[in-house]
Amino acid sequence: MNPAFTIIEADQLETDMHHQLTELLIRVVEDGASVGFLAPLSYDEASAYWEDVLGPGVTLWVAVQDGQTIGTVQLQYAMKANGRHRAEVAKLMVDPASRRGGIGRALMQHLEPKAKEEGRTLLVLDTREGDPSNKLYQSLGYIQAGVIPDYAISSNGQLDGTVLYYKRI
Repeated sequence: MNPAFTIIEADQLETDMHHQLTELLIRVVEDGASVGFLAPLSYDEASAYWEDVLGPGVTLWVAVQDGQTIGTVQLQYAMKANGRHRAEVAKLMVDPASRRGGIGRALMQHLEPKAKEEGRTLLVLDTREGDPSNKLYQSLGYIQAGVIPDYAISSNGQLDGTVLYYKRI
């Protein structure tokens, strides 16, 4: 069982947090996560991602344990006039060494109140078909809308389907 962790809403990335998020992204990609990158992921490429992540329409949460970043998730708000009622859950990542300790669930539970506060009533997300994250999302009340076959390439060159989910809040 994991010792206690804290979830913070990050409105800026100080140098240490930026570095830790970069290292986290590298670890989850090396472990096979489908979060838009392929292994091997360089430090520079991972760091560049975090340089531009915060901005209008994005809220970022970070799970911290003993001063170390062990997880993160984003809420990306639709900015178009016809989509201001929805947001996308993006880049849910938990350090491979910290999985199965409730961190992903806790991160997900932090974003729904914020989405409501921002006037969002529909959340959407996608995840690789067959990944353990599917069970998490379903247990949190997300409804499968469909599967797109051959959506993303894995580091091993395999084409994987992605499952689309939504939740009304």
